Amino acid sequence: MSLNFPLPQGHAAGGERLRIAVLSHLHHPVSSPFLGGLEMHTSLMADEFASRGHDVTLFAKAGSVSGGRVVEVLAEDFEFRRGLAPEEMHRQQQTLDAALGSAIAAVRDGGFDVVVNNSLSLLPYLRLADQPMLTILHTPPLPWILDAVEDGRAPLSPLHRFVSVSARNTTGWSTHLPDLHVIHNGIRLADWPAGTGRRTGTAVWAGRVTPEKGLHIAIDAARMAGMELHFAGPISDARYFDRTVAPHLGRGVQHVGHLDHRDLADFLGSGDVFIASPVWSEPFGLTALEAMACGTPVAALPLGAMPEIIDADGGRLAEGLGADALAAAVTAARVLDRDRVRKSAARFSAAAMVDAYEDQVRSLLDPDGLPSTRPDAGRPGAALVP
Repeated sequence: MSLNFPLPQGHAAGGERLRIAVLSHLHHPVSSPFLGGLEMHTSLMADEFASRGHDVTLFAKAGSVSGGRVVEVLAEDFEFRRGLAPEEMHRQQQTLDAALGSAIAAVRDGGFDVVVNNSLSLLPYLRLADQPMLTILHTPPLPWILDAVEDGRAPLSPLHRFVSVSARNTTGWSTHLPDLHVIHNGIRLADWPAGTGRRTGTAVWAGRVTPEKGLHIAIDAARMAGMELHFAGPISDARYFDRTVAPHLGRGVQHVGHLDHRDLADFLGSGDVFIASPVWSEPFGLTALEAMACGTPVAALPLGAMPEIIDADGGRLAEGLGADALAAAVTAARVLDRDRVRKSAARFSAAAMVDAYEDQVRSLLDPDGLPSTRPDAGRPGAALVP
């Protein structure tokens, strides 16, 4: 089922400055040190749009920082918690929905040309059906969205367009969302300088310390490859850390903490190899790309978008899902030429990513031509038509 709204005709379509509202995921502030790739992406995207002269307003949790305007819709002391009792989880979700609802009300009153939706919430589908909106799909299919689309509670609007951060991540979404395009995440290469303080014999790992990130497999793989493992990131699952990771600390395994942007770049550049060990279908994997940008080759489990990010110059994919296969990839990757690794990362630039977003937005506002007609469609960072 779809809604029947007239498409905008020629409004802010030909290169004019756009008024852009960015809806963020409200669990964490959009600021360094970032709690995850979604916060990092939101920050980079908003800043890149603002640097092009667009009027950008980021609706986010207090404590967020942006090159555009920040409207705080949730208190900084709000702490998102997992594993709560159902009643507490319901109250927590009500708080999040109320905050996002206030952002949506401000969007409706704000005269924006377009909304960029990074919220992971159903509410923008429901309450902004009559507003031009680009939704970026950063996760595998979310049941609270797909169910509502399927049963008609959230009929798709012709004013809404959807892009996924990887081809792998379109699985499950594409049967429900029409004309789903792929725009790979990007980075500013200058933000990730080539490492100069390399520690021979040390592998590095970065990310949220949660079971699905597979740090325990990375520890075993590094040990099998005869290397130390240093890892960075927030301990997002204390039980997993205490039970599975902490017993290995001090025996060739070191936690360097949750690093801000500059320190993380130094850290990623310090390794002989970066280990990416997702045990789920990782939608993208920004830290692997950031490590490559620093010249550090990547050894990765072949899940999610890893095969889309890592080519023969950038690293090696394990030939299986166990620590032994990952250890073999570590041994093979660590000898790769670091200049070629860095050039491989340059395929995924923030400029190309936002070029593709802007194409999507302008074709939505003036739908005479589709972004898939661009001559560079199909390259990393460009819009793809499945």
